[in-house]
Amino acid sequence: MLGPSPPLLLCPALSLRALGSGAPRIPDSALTAGASGAWLPWRRAVHYHSFPGRGCWLPACPWVMACQQSRYHSFSSASRLQPQPSGVTIDESFLIENKSTQKRKLLQKRRTLTGQFSMGGHLSPWPTYTSGQTILQNRKPCSDDYRKQVGSCQQHPFRTAKPRYLEELENYLRKELLLLDLGTDSTQELRLQPYREIFEFFIEDFKTYKPLLSSIKNAYEGMLAHQREKIRALEPLKAKLVTVNEDCNERILAMRAEEKHEISLLKKEKMNLLKLIDKKNEEKISLQSEVAKLRKNLAEEYLHYLSERDARKILIADLNELQYQREDMSLAQSPGIWGEDPVKLTLALKMTRQDLTRTQMELNTMKANFGDVVPRRDFEMQEKTNKDLQEQLDTLRASYEEVRKEHEILMQLHMSTLKERDQFFSELQEIQRTSTPRPDWTKCEDVVAGGPERWQMLAEGKNSDQLVDVLLEEIGSGLLREKEFFPGLGYGEAIPAFLRFEGLVENKKPSKKDVVDLLKDAWKERLAEEQKETFPDFFFNFLERRFGPSDAMAWAYTIFENIKIFHSNEVMSQFYAVLMGKRSENVYVTQKETVAQLLKEMTNADSQNKGLLTMEQFNTVLKSTFPLKTEEQIQELMEAGGWHPSSSNADLLNYRSLFMEDEEGQSEPFVQKLWEQYMDEKDEYLQQLKQELGTELYEEVTLPKLRGALMTIDPSLNKQTVNTYMSQAFQLPESELPEDGDEKEEGVVEILQTALERLQVIDIRRVGPREPEPAN
Repeated sequence: MLGPSPPLLLCPALSLRALGSGAPRIPDSALTAGASGAWLPWRRAVHYHSFPGRGCWLPACPWVMACQQSRYHSFSSASRLQPQPSGVTIDESFLIENKSTQKRKLLQKRRTLTGQFSMGGHLSPWPTYTSGQTILQNRKPCSDDYRKQVGSCQQHPFRTAKPRYLEELENYLRKELLLLDLGTDSTQELRLQPYREIFEFFIEDFKTYKPLLSSIKNAYEGMLAHQREKIRALEPLKAKLVTVNEDCNERILAMRAEEKHEISLLKKEKMNLLKLIDKKNEEKISLQSEVAKLRKNLAEEYLHYLSERDARKILIADLNELQYQREDMSLAQSPGIWGEDPVKLTLALKMTRQDLTRTQMELNTMKANFGDVVPRRDFEMQEKTNKDLQEQLDTLRASYEEVRKEHEILMQLHMSTLKERDQFFSELQEIQRTSTPRPDWTKCEDVVAGGPERWQMLAEGKNSDQLVDVLLEEIGSGLLREKEFFPGLGYGEAIPAFLRFEGLVENKKPSKKDVVDLLKDAWKERLAEEQKETFPDFFFNFLERRFGPSDAMAWAYTIFENIKIFHSNEVMSQFYAVLMGKRSENVYVTQKETVAQLLKEMTNADSQNKGLLTMEQFNTVLKSTFPLKTEEQIQELMEAGGWHPSSSNADLLNYRSLFMEDEEGQSEPFVQKLWEQYMDEKDEYLQQLKQELGTELYEEVTLPKLRGALMTIDPSLNKQTVNTYMSQAFQLPESELPEDGDEKEEGVVEILQTALERLQVIDIRRVGPREPEPAN
């Protein structure tokens, strides 16, 4: 017995009325007659194909239904065109050729399927008695869902079998999907190819629906091609997006690193501030506790003194009472007073007290009435003072008149002076216009490293000659930093021993501070040296001990070039002068000893050892340490030390700060003024010697004449000092100098200019005053 008729149409997009001429027409009344069995012959003759996933049933072609007795034949895996991954360019001719090849292969497959699965006129009743669960789902062949479905089929073997054509299509699709799953480079687009082939089979088999199905397939293919082109166009944007993303990530990482660094600095600053706050809080708490303790002590002391005051008042009252009682008793016990009558004495005491009260009231009245009255003596004194002030006022008025007249005269003189100034100013402008202009030193502000502030600091208090030296130092230091190597000077006799080298020497490029520290260490080692050697040899040996023989020559050239450039630096200029023989090292040693002696004298004058001296003490120490200096020189030293005309003798001076040095070895103005005065005194001393000789610089001078001139201008010189000066002037050892009065003295001669230049090298100064002081 046949079951109920299946529904004719489940797809809303298709209708049996839309079937072609190849499908039988079904009356409208037949749609409702399935239950009565009126159309059973038609149901036996027409069967339906199901489209998985679309929910519709279509009449099947008779040649599609395969015979249950036919030989089973499996589909072979058809070669097909594999889609290329997105982003790969495909040749159009190659695609057309592949498409034509694919069509031929699909046609061949369709013919093979038609011949193999012909039903021989018998139609399959499937799916009349089969549920929709037997339709192939989109599952992987080897998945768990597939195994469950196979197991369920095995458990219910009596169900109606599928059409052979449908089973072969499912098997073919399953095998193709399995092959794609086993491949390593299968893409989502490649997995569509088996479904595309199955759909081509349907299009070729269903002639009636071929146009509609082909249009559906072409629409989907066109959309897929459009999407592929769109993806291919977006590939460069994707690469650019990746590059931009990497750049942004790098910027973000850099910003995060910078933020971390700033956060770490802020955290450190925060910790320091927290520590400072804690310290201040601790100090505040300690001060508060101390204030509370002091307040408590003050309250206790106040209460103590208050009680003492009250006790004192009570004691005084008791003493007064006792004294009154004693007086009363003495009066009462005295036999010769008032006739020894106590009543009379009491009455007399009472009257006396009344008189005392009345007198006190009169005295208060007098004070109230005459409190503002001036005594005659005071009045006369004030009158005399007023008279004196009046006389002074008259004198001042007369003086004012004189000053006013002088002011008028000075104003007239001032006006004439202004006229002369204007005249001179116009002449100056004319001279400036016609003469060579002075350099504008402000132009150096933008050239010197450090800008205008550093140039103003360098140019402060310097004349044009000194500014030229400063500018040359800046230019030389810049060129010196750019040099990597120094050319060797060779091995000539004129080359100093510590610079004799051929080839290139490395520039060590030390900082100015490093050079100053190295020179100070060299001076310390030189002063501590017992066996004296020549200063150039000592300098090179010092560098060998400090840096080793391999780098000693490089450091010698580096330091020599630095000290040759920086003339304004005291340590470098003095070391360069001693190293090149332009100044004796005794000059440096003596100057250091003088400064140390002055500091010692000031320390001795500081009785409280606080580092402070009054201006009067400062002046006294300077005069006692430098007895040969004039008042003007002492005044210059005091001004360099901080004295000014408005200072008083009681003002305090921090004398230790006068001897400080900065990191580049520059001394304070006080020590610099000492050095300037020493050089000026030396020049003046040699000028006096030249004037005493009365000889021109290019003329010769003999040893006895020079010795006599020295003794004349400085009679306090001893014999040893004179011999030292003569040995330096005539370049003779002291042992070879002729004695005073020897005939050989006249044979020792030298050009005066040469002798003065040699004396300029050593430490030559005045020992005593020019005229010896007469003994008292």
